[in-house]
Amino acid sequence: MSEEKPAEPIPTEATRSSRNASANIIAESSVMKEVLETVTRLANFNTTVLITGESGTGKELIARAIHYHSPRRSKPFIAINCGAIPENLVESELFGHKKGAFTDATRDKKGLFEEASGGTIFLDEIGELPALLQVKLLRALQEQQIRRVGDEEIINIDVRVIAATLRNLEEDVMDGRFREDLFYRLNVVAMHIPPLRERRDDIPVLVEYLIKKHSKRLNLPIKRITPEALKCLINYHWKGNVRELENCIERAMVLTESEAVDLDSLPAAIRGAVPAANQEESLPEVGDDNLSIKQRTRTLEIALILKALKKTGGNRTRAAKILEISHRALLYKLKEYNLGN
Repeated sequence: MSEEKPAEPIPTEATRSSRNASANIIAESSVMKEVLETVTRLANFNTTVLITGESGTGKELIARAIHYHSPRRSKPFIAINCGAIPENLVESELFGHKKGAFTDATRDKKGLFEEASGGTIFLDEIGELPALLQVKLLRALQEQQIRRVGDEEIINIDVRVIAATLRNLEEDVMDGRFREDLFYRLNVVAMHIPPLRERRDDIPVLVEYLIKKHSKRLNLPIKRITPEALKCLINYHWKGNVRELENCIERAMVLTESEAVDLDSLPAAIRGAVPAANQEESLPEVGDDNLSIKQRTRTLEIALILKALKKTGGNRTRAAKILEISHRALLYKLKEYNLGN
C-alpha cells in the first residue's frame, strides 16, 4: 500500500468543492458526516463493503464516493441492479458468455466483472440475486477468478466489490433465502445509510443544492425557498428519502408562479405534514400488551395484502400497484405469509 496515493477527505456541506461533483453528496448532519468519514477510511483498501439503507437514501452515491476517492478512481465504476435483470441473464451479465453458449449468444461477450477490471463493481439489491448465482458470486469473490458461460477458460479478475441492499440479509440468511457464507464474505465492512427522516439537518442544504441544480437544468429563475415551505419539508416523513425530496423540489419549481418555492407549490400531503416533535401525539393508540414491531408489521402487512387482493378481485399485478410494491415483492410476501392460495 505504500505506493498508493492516500484517499482525499470527503467534502461535507461546509467544505465540499468540485472534487466531489461525481458523488453529489450533501451532508450537514452528524450521522452523515460519520458515514463520509468511514468512506474516507475505507477508500484506500480493497475491502468488500455492504451498504444497507432504504430505497432513495443514496447507497450508490456512497459506493461511487468510495471508488472515486480510492486508488482505483481512474478505472471503471460499474453498477448493476441484481433485481432488474431476468434471472436467466444474470450470470451472462456478471461473468460474460462464449459464442454459442445459448441460443442468442452470437458472439463472445465480456461480463461486468471483466469490464470493471482494475476498478469497482457495485452490486445493488444483492438480496435479489438468485440462489445459483449466489454460489458463483461467492466463488468469484473467494478465488478472484471467473468463467464465462459456456467457456472452460479461467479468467483472473482484479475488482473491488461493493454491494447494497434494502433487505435485512441477516433475516434472509436465517430464513434460508440468502447464503450465510456469501453474507459474511460481503459483510466485511457494513455501512448503514440512515433515512432522511432521521437526519433532518440535511434537508435545508439538500434543498439548496437541488434548487440550484434544477434551476440550471430547467433554465428557471428560482433561487430560493420560503421559510414556511422549508419548514414543511423538514417536518415531512419522506418515505422515498432523498429521491422523493428531489422529485418534490423539481415539481414545485415547475409549478410555482413566484421566484421562490413556496407553500402553494408543494403537494397537499407535504403542506399538511405533522411537525416531528408532535408526531407521537398523532400516532394511533397502541396497547402495552404487544409492542413487537416485527409481529405488528406482519399482522398489518397481511391485512393490507388481503384487502388489496379483495379490492382487485385477486389481480396480483394491480394489488402490487395499490400496495406500492413490486409484483415480485408481493409474490415473495404471499409465499412468506402462506397466502398463495
